[in-house]
Amino acid sequence: MRCRECGSEHEPARLSVCPECLGPLDAFYDYREVDWSEASLSRRPRSIWRYRELLPLLDPRKAVDLGAGFTPLRRADRLAKELGLEELYLKDDTVNPTYSFKDRPASVAVSKAMELGYGVVGCASTGNLAAATAAHSAKAGLPCYVFIPKGIEGTKVSQAIAYGARIIRVSGTYDEANAAASRAAERFGWALVNINVRPYYVEGSKSLAFEVCEQLGWEAPDHVIVPIGSGALLNAIAKGFGELRDLGLIEGRGPKISGAQGLGCSPVVDAFKSGRDYIEPVEAPNTIAKSLAIGDPGDGIYALRRIRDSGGRAEAASDAEIAEAIRLLGRTEGLFAEPAGAVTVAALKKLIAAGAVGRDERVVCYITGNGLKAPDAVAPSEADITDIGHDLEISAAEISGVGDWRR
Repeated sequence: MRCRECGSEHEPARLSVCPECLGPLDAFYDYREVDWSEASLSRRPRSIWRYRELLPLLDPRKAVDLGAGFTPLRRADRLAKELGLEELYLKDDTVNPTYSFKDRPASVAVSKAMELGYGVVGCASTGNLAAATAAHSAKAGLPCYVFIPKGIEGTKVSQAIAYGARIIRVSGTYDEANAAASRAAERFGWALVNINVRPYYVEGSKSLAFEVCEQLGWEAPDHVIVPIGSGALLNAIAKGFGELRDLGLIEGRGPKISGAQGLGCSPVVDAFKSGRDYIEPVEAPNTIAKSLAIGDPGDGIYALRRIRDSGGRAEAASDAEIAEAIRLLGRTEGLFAEPAGAVTVAALKKLIAAGAVGRDERVVCYITGNGLKAPDAVAPSEADITDIGHDLEISAAEISGVGDWRR
């Protein structure tokens, strides 16, 4: 483990921050042991564990694996045409075991918690991590405690409960729930995956970079759009592209990386647009992208640096723009995303209009969560529904806009 701030190195143990400067820790590996040829990978599991040499479990045979990862990279020609792009892909993490990208870090973190000898796991969550941690803890046979703020989608809470998690609801924001979880981890010796196991947890998300490049024939895209909550996902994806470059598996400096947030909670976007090198917290997040409603993002400053270093941009989308993007994804590509996933498409539209994304660039949008987790974001209106009698008496005028109804 190596500190991002002071560079000191430490054994992979029960460390959540650098003991010398309290900076965040990153996992590093013996890159000489990595042999990722098409032939060698083809024999491996179609999950994040196909990349076991660059994941922080010392014995990968002990992985708690529900099959997270190696999700489809969908070429989105109809959406690309609508947006005026030549080549657009959607990295579809809506089909993971608990229907979001959080299965990737949860699988790694629960596995590492067991390897480090923890007997209880849990997390602080805005919803998706709750389900992912609960499911993987159930597979591992470990008790699970989930700290949530008030106001997150009921479907996500129900999902975590179905996997056997104990829900602890904190009166306040996600940041307050996170603080309560931190106190519990210290007091009871629990492994809170995104708190005191965080240096290992974040490694699972970089598999999203590995997969995109493998699925493109070991070529990097020109530009990727990543949602930002805590900033950990964007930072991990950037690290993943960097590792592939260092291994010689992709050429060049890697893709431009742009970040997307909801307008009602966009501290990283605000910092980027104002030219600041620090993050100013949002005290009262207010966005339908509740999975991203983290007012004081722990990895926000590092996400900001990654965006700037890559030549990317940061953009925020309003609730109306996110809802429109959900419907656009659905009607063009048959993909139903939750607000935190569709925010990348909403941001992409604005980046194209601003000239920040070239129309000839190969672009990847990360779609990180399934729309069934937050169906109220696009609740039907009367205009969406046509009522008829039981005898099918209906005229073409009554269903205008659907196309040639006689077919």
